[in-house]
Amino acid sequence: MPRSVNSVASRARRKKILRAAKGYFGRRKNVYTVAKNAVEKGMLYAYRDRKNKKRHFRGLWIQRINAAVRQHDMSYSVFMHKLAQAGIEMNRKTLADLAMNNPEAFNAVVEKVK
Repeated sequence: MPRSVNSVASRARRKKILRAAKGYFGRRKNVYTVAKNAVEKGMLYAYRDRKNKKRHFRGLWIQRINAAVRQHDMSYSVFMHKLAQAGIEMNRKTLADLAMNNPEAFNAVVEKVK
């Protein structure tokens, strides 16, 4: 009895990997085994960096808030503590956006907290 191999499915699997490797340099884009390793590594980096992106943005927001608050002779940690005591529930993203793009509104928040 002849050996049965599902060439349609295996070709589709290879095509899927090679499509994902489109735009890579050298053999990474057209040699299946090299492309498979490159795509797997790329997917790992993508998964990891979706988490890291959130971490980096939070750090950026904290730096921006800290820089804006220090102009009012206050540290970031003191400001956040007083913000919580005042019952103002604003997240770091909006506070950083106010500090960058709307300093008057941020000043009003700082005065309310003092």
